[in-house]
Formats: sequence, structure tokens, C-alpha cells
Amino acid sequence: MTQVKPMLEDTLLWPAEWEQHKATWLAWPHQKADWPGKFAPIPWVWGEIVRWISRVETVRLLVPSGQTESVRTLLNDVQADLKQVELLELPTDRVWLRDSGGQTVRVAGGGRALVRWKFNAWAKYRNHKKDAEVAGFMAKHLGLEEVQALDPAKGAKPVVLEGGSIDADGEGTLLTTEECLLSEVQQRNKNLDRAGYEAVFRRYLGIRHTIWLDKGIVGDDTHGHVDDLARFVGPARVVCAREPNKADPNHALLELNIRRLQEARDAQGRKLEVIDLPMPEPVVFQGQRLPASYANFYIANDLVLVPTFNDPADQRALGILAEQFPGRKVVGIHAVDLVWGLGTLHCLSQQESAA
Repeated sequence: MTQVKPMLEDTLLWPAEWEQHKATWLAWPHQKADWPGKFAPIPWVWGEIVRWISRVETVRLLVPSGQTESVRTLLNDVQADLKQVELLELPTDRVWLRDSGGQTVRVAGGGRALVRWKFNAWAKYRNHKKDAEVAGFMAKHLGLEEVQALDPAKGAKPVVLEGGSIDADGEGTLLTTEECLLSEVQQRNKNLDRAGYEAVFRRYLGIRHTIWLDKGIVGDDTHGHVDDLARFVGPARVVCAREPNKADPNHALLELNIRRLQEARDAQGRKLEVIDLPMPEPVVFQGQRLPASYANFYIANDLVLVPTFNDPADQRALGILAEQFPGRKVVGIHAVDLVWGLGTLHCLSQQESAA
């Protein structure tokens, strides 16, 4: 087990998502209330996701107690590579491991550790205690040192954070939004200001420069997670969602974020290349606009999975991302049903970075 001094700066570094993975962590869907009236196709969507990822890396799949054999049968039916799938029985409340799981970080001098944040289910759900233990389970299963992120001003007070609120380039630069972490609507760390968060990011993720965007997209109920908005796709290279329709409420907020990115520099002082990523037409179900965005893609070894929405912009988004990842197969995953759960591919996955 790696020995880590968690309060020592410049010890830990969070790799970029496109760097080599040991595995991808997923949790099997079971919370029918997250997809009211639409749960039936959801396990099959997960089966398709596992099928693709299991071709390129190990999948560590958290399964509710007693469901291992039924999950194995479904994965066999969709021709997932079961030799690449590790089924781990663990009760969870929900499946959004981007937010409830921990970040695998590299340790100066070699080895890995797992950074754990406090998870409060976006201050929305009471039933989140099982999910709050997922990161600890990951660390124990992997035999990694578990590093609890703490508020530098409050001593032993854990920092509340979700993985979907941050994105990094592996070279010391991080993207996040003011809406999620600094606005009055957020219910995470009331005492942490901009400088406080930046100190936390440096200590636990090796971040030397944070780029603060404004707000997230319409329909996002997480208070503006950045992974529906803008993502690093390479050093000094970012894709950002753009909405040309001026009547759409996403238009103005996305234009503001694009301007901020165009004016930003990374930790090395480089000006960012900002690549436009289209938005699909609004996806609305039962009168509710859903957070449909191509930016919620997931990067695996030799593979990029992209949510698609039966939209004319699907092919354009896939083409843009294929240009950014020429060595990887870029695959669309039908997400019209999936997004009714208020998240898609990046929200449900958590990479386990290699040492």
C-alpha cells in the first residue's frame, strides 16, 4: 500500500482522462425512480457500454447483492468480454460513479492513491449513504492509500465535491464552474471561496491553475457540472458546447463560457485552442428539459464513447471528437432514454488511472 502524506503539496497528480487506464468503474442500474416510466431499456444501455469498454480495458462493475448472475447473463447476451469484467457485489443508492467515486491519482516517486471527497448527493437526496462509501470501497479493493480531501481552513472537515464538477489536463490545469462551486445555489462548501478551492485542487490533484467558467447548461440539476459543458481533449485543447440558436437559453451562457476559454491560459501559460462542439436540439420529456450534451463523452483506452440523441447534430459531434482522438475508435451510444436519469456517459463512469 502506497504511503501518502495527504497534506503535502506537489505530492499527488490527477492524470488526464485520455492517459492510460487500469480499468473503468461502473455501477449496475437498479434505482427505478431515477428513470420513472423509462427504466426497462436502461440495463440494455449499460450492457452496450460494458460491451464496448470491455474490448479495450477492464471493467470493474458494482452490482447489487443477489444480481450477479442476472447481470452476467445480460452481459453475455450482448457479447461483452466477460474475461474483462470484474463483477463486485456492493449496494449503491445510484449509479453516477463520476460523482460518488474517487479520483485515482499518481504519487510523486511512483505508485497511486485514491482521493476521496465527501458525497452529499448534490444536496438533493437523503438516500446517499451507500454511495458515500463507494470511494472507500474502491481504495480498499485496489489496495490504495485513501486520501480524504480536507478543507485547509477547517482542519479535519471533508470537502464536498463531485467528479463531474471538474476536468483536468494532467499537466496542472483544471476546468470548473462558478455556478457549481461558488454561487449561492450550491450547497457544498459554504466557507470555501475561489482561493480556498484552488488550494484544495493543488494539494489533492496537483492543479496549479484553475479556469473558472460561468454556468452550466440548462436542464443540469447538479448546479452546473463542467462535464456537460467543456472538456479537455489534449494539452491546451478544449472542446466547448455551442448553441447557435439565439432563442435558446443555452446560447448566451455558452457564448460567455467560450469567451472565457478563448481568453484563458493553461498552467504552462499556453493559450487554449477552443473547439466548438454542437448541442443537440432540446430533449424534453414530461415537460422537463434534460441535460443532453455531447460534452458528456467518456474517454477509455483506444475508445471514446459519445452520447447521441437521434439528432442531426449527432454525426457532426462524432466527427469533431474523432478529429480530436485520431488513435481511438469513437462510438455513439443512444442516450435519449439514458438522459431521463439526468446524466449520461461521463456521469456514470469513473476511470482508474494507471501508475
